[in-house]
Amino acid sequence: MSTTQHEVALRAASLRVTQPRLAVLAVVDDHPHIDTDAVIGRVRSDYANVSHQTVYDVLRALTDAGLIRRIQPAGSTARYESRVGDNHHHVVCRACGAIADVDCAVGHTPCLTASDDHGFVVDEAEVVYWGTCPDCAAAALAPSPTE
Repeated sequence: MSTTQHEVALRAASLRVTQPRLAVLAVVDDHPHIDTDAVIGRVRSDYANVSHQTVYDVLRALTDAGLIRRIQPAGSTARYESRVGDNHHHVVCRACGAIADVDCAVGHTPCLTASDDHGFVVDEAEVVYWGTCPDCAAAALAPSPTE
């Protein structure tokens, strides 16, 4: 997304357009599944005077407004992505922690049809697939340097 598109998105969400909000949106757009510390580092590389607290506040405001999504696979720090509104899932590498998006396997969000919803109105499902990424799998099969 461009800066203009970010400005439009902020206004549509009834949020003021500020430099920190634009910077955080750009970073999350460019780096899917980025953690908070990395967001802070990237924003501060362009805007050194932006405080950690400002970035935390912006991340919370953007998440609350639905402009970004916060995910936190078990044992991982919170991560942020700009892919919102489509109820996609994630696959996580047990070895290195890499995360990738996974679309619903069949049809339009079949995961939102619970076998028993207990009367809840289900609007989101979090499915996390766990495994080993191709790089870690290849490294595990490679002979050690002493062999």
